[in-house]
Amino acid sequence: AVHWIRAEMHEFILRNWRIVKVATTKAQRKLFFNLRKSKKRLGWMNMEEVREVAKDLGVPEATVLEMESRLSGRDVGFDAPAEADDNAPPAPVAYLEDHGADPYLQLADADQEEHQLDTLQHALAKLDERTRDIIRRRWLAEDKATLQDLADDYGVSAERIRQLEASAMKKMRGAFAA
Repeated sequence: AVHWIRAEMHEFILRNWRIVKVATTKAQRKLFFNLRKSKKRLGWMNMEEVREVAKDLGVPEATVLEMESRLSGRDVGFDAPAEADDNAPPAPVAYLEDHGADPYLQLADADQEEHQLDTLQHALAKLDERTRDIIRRRWLAEDKATLQDLADDYGVSAERIRQLEASAMKKMRGAFAA
């Protein structure tokens, strides 16, 4: 029973040490409980100490360095503190910016794309079957057909296929402009 109680206490300490979980792997847990004991002085460990701790605990040196930086850092709130202090550094919400796409712009882009696909479907539906096939095979297929391939399939010249394609594109541009 002592083993289970001790294990539960260790788990509680790990979960509540910081806002963000500090140790997630077995090696990190081992370092979490032994690194502070292994440090000989305050401040950062030198490479010799890192190698020694890594060898003693059987973990990679990179893991020792990572855990040392995790343990020496402190939690920082994202929002500004409740009490306004002019001397306090600004909260990360003031200077961190998400350079990813804006949700509004993503929605607008998705709507625009849906509208364009609908317009394309309607424009293609207005074309005759042969012209629609030419457009699909020349512009919409993964492996685009050449004018000569289409000319051979339809028994006409490549120039006639080009004319049909140009005529279809003109009609489709009109549908997109409307």
